[in-house]
Amino acid sequence: MPAARFPLIPLAAFLAAVLPAQEKPPQFTDEQLRKGAILYPYKDYGAADHMPLVNKYEGLRVTDVLDAMQAIGLQDTGLMDKSIRPLWRDHTEALTHRIHGVAITYQYLPTNKPGAQTGTDYQEFRRWHSHWYSTYAPELFARIVRPGTVVVIDAHGIENTGFIGSNNALNWKSRGMAGAVTNGNCRDTDELIIQKIPVYSKHQGGGTRPGRIEAGAINIPVSVGGVLVRPGDMVVADGDGVIVVPREHAERVAEIAWDIAKGDKAGRRKLYEKMGMKPDSTVK
Repeated sequence: MPAARFPLIPLAAFLAAVLPAQEKPPQFTDEQLRKGAILYPYKDYGAADHMPLVNKYEGLRVTDVLDAMQAIGLQDTGLMDKSIRPLWRDHTEALTHRIHGVAITYQYLPTNKPGAQTGTDYQEFRRWHSHWYSTYAPELFARIVRPGTVVVIDAHGIENTGFIGSNNALNWKSRGMAGAVTNGNCRDTDELIIQKIPVYSKHQGGGTRPGRIEAGAINIPVSVGGVLVRPGDMVVADGDGVIVVPREHAERVAEIAWDIAKGDKAGRRKLYEKMGMKPDSTVK
C-alpha cells in the first residue's frame, strides 16, 4: 500500500495528547494496604453507553489504528506481541474474524488446591468438577457481557488450561460479545471455527479449569500480550494482530484512523480501476 497519510496536528494539541497530566501519589491507609488495593488508577466506564464509540471503529483495520496512534504520539503503544494471533481468518469479503469493542477484563490464577483424587468414583468426580467451576473458577464476567464488548482474559502464563472453548464462547456470543482475546489457550478449536466466533489467543488446546486454575479478578487493569488493558479500553483485532486504544484517546484515534483508511481506500480504488479489478468491500 502507499505511504499512509497523516493529518497535521497543532503542536499544542500534540503535546496535550503526549504529555501525561500531573497525578497525585496514591493515597492509602496502612489498613487498606494490608487488605490489598489496586494501585493503578483507572476510570470506571461500566455504566457508560459505549456503542457510539464502538460504532466509530466499525470497518477500521489494526493498521489504521496503529498509524493513528503514532500520529498522536503513542507509537507502538497498545500493540500486542505477535504471539496473540487469530484462531481463524475469513477468505471472503465478510471478514467476520475482525473484532472491535470495549474490553471486559478477567484474570485467572494457578490454583494451590488439590485436584481430583485418584480412584474417585466418576459420579463423585463430576460433582467435584462442577463444584470447582461454580465455586473457584466461575465466569462472572459473562453477566456483564453485552453488544460491543470484547472479553480479554489474562491467563498469567498458564498453559495447561483452555480458557476459551466452543461452549462458553458461544454463550458469550449469544449475549452480544464481539470477540475474545487471551494470552492463554483456546480449545475446541474446530468447533470455534465452525461457529465463527472470533478468538485471538497465544496457544490452542488445554484441559478444563478444575484442579488447575481459579478466578482471580474481574474488570481490573491486566497485561495481555505485553500490553496494558483496562476495562473500557477499545480493542481492535484482525489478521495483523490485536491493538488496544486507551479509552481517553479512543475518540481522536478513531477520527485520524478513518482519515488514514479513507486515503488508503481511495488510492487502492484507483489501482483497482487501472488494473480492471472488480471493486470489493475493502475499497468502498
